[in-house]
Amino acid sequence: MKPSMDSPKKPQHSALGQLLACAVLALSFASASGFATAADPKNLDELLAETESARSAEAAANAEREARFKRELDNQAALLAEAKARLANEQKRGAGLTTSFDVNEKAITDASASLESRSGNLGELFGVVRQVANDFSSVVNSSIISAQFPGRSDFIVNLAQTKELPSTQVLERFWFELQREMTESGKVVKFKTKIVKPNGDSVDATVTRVGPFTAVSDGQYLQYLPSQGQLAAMARQPGPKFEDAAKRLESSRSGYVKTSIDPTRGVLLSIYSQRPNLKERIDHGEAVGYVIIAVGVIGALLALFQFVHLLITRSKVRKQLTSIEVPRTDNPLGRVLSTFQGNHAKLEEDAEIVELRISEAVLKEVPALERFQSFIKLAVAAGPLLGLIGTVVGMIVTFQSITESGSSDPKLMAAGISQAMIATVLGLGIAIPLLFAHAWLSSISKSILQILDEQSTGLLAGRLEATRHA
Repeated sequence: MKPSMDSPKKPQHSALGQLLACAVLALSFASASGFATAADPKNLDELLAETESARSAEAAANAEREARFKRELDNQAALLAEAKARLANEQKRGAGLTTSFDVNEKAITDASASLESRSGNLGELFGVVRQVANDFSSVVNSSIISAQFPGRSDFIVNLAQTKELPSTQVLERFWFELQREMTESGKVVKFKTKIVKPNGDSVDATVTRVGPFTAVSDGQYLQYLPSQGQLAAMARQPGPKFEDAAKRLESSRSGYVKTSIDPTRGVLLSIYSQRPNLKERIDHGEAVGYVIIAVGVIGALLALFQFVHLLITRSKVRKQLTSIEVPRTDNPLGRVLSTFQGNHAKLEEDAEIVELRISEAVLKEVPALERFQSFIKLAVAAGPLLGLIGTVVGMIVTFQSITESGSSDPKLMAAGISQAMIATVLGLGIAIPLLFAHAWLSSISKSILQILDEQSTGLLAGRLEATRHA
């Protein structure tokens, strides 16, 4: 009986379950759509009410969304219509501009042809003017005359680069600049301008200009700076000889004056100013050069001292020759004569012994007469040898620079070759003068010794002969 009683209840439970499932789905959809209920339903009526409310809200939202979509669609249609109208206007305007461009292009072509036919030889003239202006611009940019007449360089450069036919005024000024360059090239003038000192300061100065070749101020040579359009004092002047010539030029007011002119417009003067002076040449010789100079200076001082001593001694010996009978001890001849003068016992001795004593007295005078000559002779021989050492060191430096750089650039080898040549020159420079000094001192000392030998031997022979006859 139980199974028959339970069977009719199954459909009711099934329908109720389906209804609950639909309600849950509706609530889930409402919750997903943003319409969540304030509280969970407690019975089916509340669930049904909430479901109905959610449907109403959703329908209202859908209606509002559809209305908004329709409004936006109308706006897009209006914008599309406006864009199409604008496109049509632009296309119409473009067609008009194309037509106008074609008309203008034809007019330009006709005008260009008319201009070319009317220009005639002006085109050829323009080409010649540009070519001459281009050539002349290089002259103006490097000419010191531009420092006296500023602004003309820009005019010439602009004329050389222009693409338009020059006017009559431009051609006249160009002719004037050409004429002025030729005229000023033959003048010596003074003018005031600003010059740049080696320390970078710009000062007012009076400049003396010799054509386009040389410019001087306060005894200093100037060079033209095209980038600044100013004259600048050379950082290294060519030397006292040229500076004296510049001062003579500045101090003159009329007539002719001897001065220095650089025909290359400053190039040779700049190269000459870079030549090393005596001190710099000596510095190139480095340590060996200083040793050679030290040996040469010592030898020269000793030679000078001995030369003065020999001159004084020779003067006293010549004075002694005038009074042989009265020997004085302030000269070698007097000291030699005093060894036997006034002592008759010595004259009676053997002549050989007396001669030996005289020779001894002469030999005592030899060291003072030949003093320092050995060192001078040594310096003469050592000078070239020391120079050879410097030469070898310089060649080592040269080959080392070639090895390090891997090239035989003359600029890289210049330092080593300069050191080698300077050492050789210094060695020969001290050897040759000291060789002459040694020969001179030797001749003076030998002449004095010759006088001592002649006078002492002659006097002794005369005294012995007189003694024997007596």
